[in-house]
Amino acid sequence: MRIEARLGNSVERFAGKTAVVAGESRLSYADIDDRSGSLAAALVAMAVRPNDRIAFLLDNDGEAPVSFFGTWKAGAIACPLHPSMKAQKLAAIFSSTEPAAVITHARYLPNVRAAIALSGRKMVVIATQAPSDLGGDHLRLEELLRRTQTKSLPRFLDDTALALLIHTSGSTGDPKGVMLTHANVDAACQSIISYLENTASEIVLSVLPLSFGYGITQLVTMVCVGGTLVLEKSFAFPRKMMDRLAEEKATGLPLVPAMAALIAGTKDLPEGFLPHLRYVTSAAAALPPVLSARLQEILPQTKVFVMYGQTECLRVSYLSPEELAKRPTSVGKAIPGTRAFVVDEEGLPATPGTIGELVVEGPHVMAGYWCDAETALQELRTADRERRLSTGDLFRTDEEGFLYFVSRKDDIIKTRGEKVSPQEVERVLYALDGVREAAVTGVEDPVFGQVVRAHVALEEGRQLSERDVIRHCAQYLEDYMVPKSVEFRAALPRTTTGKIRMSVGVEAEPQLENAV
Repeated sequence: MRIEARLGNSVERFAGKTAVVAGESRLSYADIDDRSGSLAAALVAMAVRPNDRIAFLLDNDGEAPVSFFGTWKAGAIACPLHPSMKAQKLAAIFSSTEPAAVITHARYLPNVRAAIALSGRKMVVIATQAPSDLGGDHLRLEELLRRTQTKSLPRFLDDTALALLIHTSGSTGDPKGVMLTHANVDAACQSIISYLENTASEIVLSVLPLSFGYGITQLVTMVCVGGTLVLEKSFAFPRKMMDRLAEEKATGLPLVPAMAALIAGTKDLPEGFLPHLRYVTSAAAALPPVLSARLQEILPQTKVFVMYGQTECLRVSYLSPEELAKRPTSVGKAIPGTRAFVVDEEGLPATPGTIGELVVEGPHVMAGYWCDAETALQELRTADRERRLSTGDLFRTDEEGFLYFVSRKDDIIKTRGEKVSPQEVERVLYALDGVREAAVTGVEDPVFGQVVRAHVALEEGRQLSERDVIRHCAQYLEDYMVPKSVEFRAALPRTTTGKIRMSVGVEAEPQLENAV
């Protein structure tokens, strides 16, 4: 089913119910439907055609859901981009995708204009929250919605048409446009709804940017079930966010591990302080067991779901809360209606304990990469009418079929003839009292090929020496896995999706300004 049709179903059932809360704004399902219809009519009047791309550079405000559904109602493809993206990278995406229009918050207009100039492309610029005296060659979203009445729009039925074009950096750092159809998005979200047991009574608070899959699925799943999505822009002040969760009586909270660390480090939390919080999910990066255990300790009534996903299929697996204590380093099994398994170097199913590449099959697997059929051909195969994705991630399974992430193929550290999984070393680092953030990289060495380096950020007021860190690791790791050096930082660099990303000799991506 197409995603805008899911909105239509919820409008029929819950027209007056609050669909989205953003700051002081509360939008009902009827509001979202009316405003997105007006935007769609305006886009059509601008000669936007089916399958045209509409780029977004938007914060977590009420304009974002309206923009998504307005784009889909016009038959176009939503191309959400993180608003902190630099002009040069943005220009490259504009050159590749040739958007018919870009919808942006006014404060990002200088960057957008610079990117358009660099790309040499022409596109309509629609600004939101722009003062009337701003000037410039752009339209104002609020005026468009006021003056454009929803007219009879064509009804699109093809769920194999593209819904999303999400850009993610590959191993080279060049953006790759992941093409997801309406059917892909719907299949993934219906599966997520089933294992989270979402209903119309759900109230999910999300600080995740609506420019990547984990954030977008919060919007789509809530619209599908008729729930409420509370959009927030920052998790920088955990106490304030705890108050917001309590105020809105939130039942669901999607996290990345950095957010879990902030919650875990919050002192003097009263017992039962979030009585309505039914579940927490964690994705985007590995959740260290020390953090999952702490979440369970301070939120004993809340279920913790550990999940793993890729933009290329949105979600791959989940570990049920009942299994978390038994196997805290597992990411569970394939989400309902899909398959996920490990293959060896010959492409055959790997035996339990054998490290191999994770393969995913199901209706949620992407249609391909934008303007990159060659890469897509390498990663996609067709199996029994379902698409098969070779993820490029190294995994193993246990005897019961539970999946365990080992590393990205590109991240494996080869030292002294052995292979080191950074995640395994990072788990040990997180277990050291005083460590707030940790990452591991390989450093070139003339004798051993590579050696392990640890990068850590300490909790406020704590002090550890390089010797303390190395001695701790030596207690739990084989000698070749023990870091040979330690770099201390105030904070570790993050990607826009919240992942800690240490790159030797490569500039880090923008930090997660809208989530942490």
